[in-house]
Amino acid sequence: MWRETKKRELATAAAVLLALAAPAAAQDEPAQPAKRPTVSRNAAPSSNATVNLINLLVKQGVLGEDQAAALIKQADDEAYIARQATRDATAKAEGAEKKATNAADAVSPPGTKRVTYVPEIVKKQLRDEIRAEVMAKAEKENWASPGKYPEWAQRIRFYGDIRARYEGDFFPRGNGPLQNFNATNTGNPFLEDNANAINPYFPPTYNTNQDRERFRFRARLGADVDLFEGFSAGLRIATGENSSPVSTNQTFGANGGNFSKYALWLDRAFVKYQPVQDVVGSVGRFDNPFWSPTDLAWYKDLGFDGFAIQAKHEVAEGFTPFFVGGAFPVFNTDLNAGLNISTLSGPIKSPSRDKWLFGGQGGFGARFDPETSLTMAVAYYDFTNVRGQLSSPCLVATASDICDTDLLRPPFAQKGNTYMRLRNIPTLTSPVTTLNYQYYGLASDFRPLVASAELDFAQFNPIHIILDAEYVWNTAFNRAAVSAIAVNNLGPTTTGAPGPFNGGNQGWLARLTVGNKEIKHLWDWNAHVGYKYLESDAMVDAFVDSDFGLGGTNLKGYFIGGNLGLGENVWASVRWMSANGIAGLPYAVDVVQLDLNARF
Repeated sequence: MWRETKKRELATAAAVLLALAAPAAAQDEPAQPAKRPTVSRNAAPSSNATVNLINLLVKQGVLGEDQAAALIKQADDEAYIARQATRDATAKAEGAEKKATNAADAVSPPGTKRVTYVPEIVKKQLRDEIRAEVMAKAEKENWASPGKYPEWAQRIRFYGDIRARYEGDFFPRGNGPLQNFNATNTGNPFLEDNANAINPYFPPTYNTNQDRERFRFRARLGADVDLFEGFSAGLRIATGENSSPVSTNQTFGANGGNFSKYALWLDRAFVKYQPVQDVVGSVGRFDNPFWSPTDLAWYKDLGFDGFAIQAKHEVAEGFTPFFVGGAFPVFNTDLNAGLNISTLSGPIKSPSRDKWLFGGQGGFGARFDPETSLTMAVAYYDFTNVRGQLSSPCLVATASDICDTDLLRPPFAQKGNTYMRLRNIPTLTSPVTTLNYQYYGLASDFRPLVASAELDFAQFNPIHIILDAEYVWNTAFNRAAVSAIAVNNLGPTTTGAPGPFNGGNQGWLARLTVGNKEIKHLWDWNAHVGYKYLESDAMVDAFVDSDFGLGGTNLKGYFIGGNLGLGENVWASVRWMSANGIAGLPYAVDVVQLDLNARF
């Protein structure tokens, strides 16, 4: 009985001494926080020694006023937590003391006196336990740091960037006219004569001889959201003159001019699931899941619609194989595409012409030492239903008439790919006269094989020397079949008539970069130089870079550029690209770009 009494007495004394051991400043302060002292170079002396010291440092120029205000806020938060710990300790001590006193009085003889003693180690243990309890409660209820976002808002991370650009496009003399098949396929069909010879009235063409200068900008704002148990989501909106997949640039003065407002587009919308660290599944519209160090095969900011799986695993120290696979709808037939089509056998309904991209990539990352790393990968892509087909015999009397393979024309294209006529229009004069209103489809299938490599030397860290290289080969290309139906990429002749088809199915790019790997801080820098060669049908031109040669395939030439940090996450860029056509009529253009970039 006597031992139990002593234990209760010790507990009571420990709680009381713990309250006495709390910081004196925290005990003496009132329950409600006092008005926070102001920070100023001319502040009067304060009774608070800490604030006096901070104000003295401000006067001497050691601290800035923003830094001093942050220190005072931190001291206020810590004092607030200390006060909470003191209150909790006092309440627990009072409760324990009452219980211990009542129990002791019940068993002790009258007149018994008790002297308590609590070892210092017990006091420290109790103090740490109560402080941890108070901190956990403060973190959970968010009252330790007033103004802090609630828990759900802390799972949202906003980001964005803004770019202002000057661009000059300069054409030499001697360029031939390049037919704009995208303008025809997304608008009214082009009228050819019934002998399938090009109409003397030219079809829509690209500008190939008039220099242009323009100022452009790009703005993007996105958010990544952590959900639960490995799930996350993301959204991003971006500017753009249209819904082009390869450009979010907006030209100043476009869209009607006169300071008209500019459009915003949904650029990303996805859900990701990461059950373990090395496996990620994505569905929606997301960044390119395939590793691609250059923009030879894919525009660097291209968004992919569909679903993909990415996996990697370090099988040995410094050696990490990876795999990427996915399926992506390129075009889905409109539900209302069942329009009447006029044929020799009568009207029919348009069939579905869905287009898909299937892709797989395997590779590895290897670190030979802390300063040298190598990444290599091979990818295979299969585009289905992208090649054009000649329609059934189709009666076309007006530009609004439809044929059964019209949906095989590309819904978006740049330039460079080889085209064929889609419509089989017989020549009739009775009972109806047919006119050769034509749409155009791709003349080749596309199943490109892409090999990629990057070698990074960091012996002069933070300066890197990086070698990038990529090679693409369209394995589905059949030169004889394409030559038989091609309407462009035909070589010139001495007589001026179109010559034989001289397009191709391969491409490569090599680039050397020296400097900081990323531009984040003031005076960070890098510079690069490279050469690009991309034949007409090596890749679907809709998805490659939109800047070199003003976009598309069937281009070769040099490029050089550099970046310089102007501050935290602010940098300037300059780039010069000199491109020449490979097949078809002569074409050349020099593009100069000056950028001011900022990200947040």
